[in-house]
Amino acid sequence: MTRRLLKKWQFLALGLLFAAGVHAKGLVGDVAVFRLPPEARQTLVLIKQGGPFPYEKDGKTFGNYEGSLPKQKRGYYREYTVKTPGVRNRGARRIVAGGKSPAAQYYYTADHYATFRRIRE
Repeated sequence: MTRRLLKKWQFLALGLLFAAGVHAKGLVGDVAVFRLPPEARQTLVLIKQGGPFPYEKDGKTFGNYEGSLPKQKRGYYREYTVKTPGVRNRGARRIVAGGKSPAAQYYYTADHYATFRRIRE
């Protein structure tokens, strides 16, 4: 009986891992707010207060076409630029917000959407 139960748990665990990979293949973990770069923390403050944002593209829809974040309806995610010191353009760092406050989810990417970390507050 114990062996049979163990096999069921292994199957369940593999299924959960597979499902997580399919629905959010770019999500690599969490990051606490205090571990974010200071520019990302400032961007998060701006998002929560509704701006003003320094870049025209801030607040625009993030399509999530690669499926890097959990699947949602179009328009659910919005992207915001995180300033990168020493870079003249928008750089690679972003915060993507999903949903509406107070239940909004925030994700940080330092590599232009290749990977994301869910921001823990």
